Amino acid sequence: MPMPDLPKHRLYLDSTLAQDAPVPLEREQANYLLNVLRLRDGDGVLVFNGRDGEWLAEIVPEGRKQASLRPLRQLQHQTPVPDLHYLFAPLKHARLDYMAQKAVEMGAGVLQPVLTRRTQVSRLNLERLRANAIEAAEQCGILALPEIRSEQPLDAALAALEPERLLIFCDEDMAAASPLSALAEAPPAPLALLIGPEGGFDDEERRRVLSRPRTIRISLGPRILRADTAAVAALALVQATLGDWVSRSG
Repeated sequence: MPMPDLPKHRLYLDSTLAQDAPVPLEREQANYLLNVLRLRDGDGVLVFNGRDGEWLAEIVPEGRKQASLRPLRQLQHQTPVPDLHYLFAPLKHARLDYMAQKAVEMGAGVLQPVLTRRTQVSRLNLERLRANAIEAAEQCGILALPEIRSEQPLDAALAALEPERLLIFCDEDMAAASPLSALAEAPPAPLALLIGPEGGFDDEERRRVLSRPRTIRISLGPRILRADTAAVAALALVQATLGDWVSRSG
């Protein structure tokens, strides 16, 4: 039996979702659905809130500029937030936007900005970071939004990791070697990934990271990668070897 066609448009709502319980839309959301997408009364939209799974909802216009959504039925139950912490040195706006979106797409469950001696940006707009996370979740079918944490100095971020969490340290100063070999030997554990700033870590920072128990140092290859490129490469390696890309069957 063929699957019924589902709406193409997907929207995050910061409201409880329950069958037939109308959810008022913010003005920007209503304008986007009614005037940008030109959806009409009764048209379907997929909605999620990070708590109640994914729902099929229909639009209920209330004039040209206002509307609400009426959830009709739940399509997917809520999934947990991935247990992968992504620690990164903040970047400038456009590249930080890209990096945040890709990290969410790649399954990061915690976004932890880390301040290092060579960090380019010392203060972050956490609302902008959250908006990028929501946009990535809307576009990629993600149900669980990551936790967005305030920036921390490197030492504090390392101390906040649980002792049992395995930290994968991407070190640009390491001689090129296969990261797959290093990751293949890692024991099963909750994961964290650390990417440094443009210019890398200094020697003292590197020493402090490597002194942490349950830390694996890996190379990302013979070329120096930009920090946003390194994020995608490292997250792909981690997910393919230790993370949720690994088949659990058998």
